[in-house]
Amino acid sequence: MSKSDAKSKNTSENVAAESKSAEKKPARTSPPNHIFIGKKPVMSYAMSALIQLAQMGEVVLKARGMVISRAVDVAEIITKRLGNNAYEVKSIVIDTEQVGEGENARNVSTIEIKVGRK
Repeated sequence: MSKSDAKSKNTSENVAAESKSAEKKPARTSPPNHIFIGKKPVMSYAMSALIQLAQMGEVVLKARGMVISRAVDVAEIITKRLGNNAYEVKSIVIDTEQVGEGENARNVSTIEIKVGRK
């Protein structure tokens, strides 16, 4: 097998692998203006939220458990520091979800913070 044959074989295998991975990617079921807060730095969520606010005018920050404080920080950064006083917190919804089944069931706190234009 020549080098060019090996290259074309590798290229076709890469294309096939990429198409398979694209097929396995789950469809997004949440609205595009919802941001799920996780373990990334606070400023990355704040910048993402500002981009969404510029496009849609409203964003919903969602968090569960230990990262609820990070969601509050993101909302405060947007409204007080980065938003030039153009955005405000519209509503806050707190709730409890039951995670797990049977003996492993436990309660996890959740928060949704809706931020929009004034």
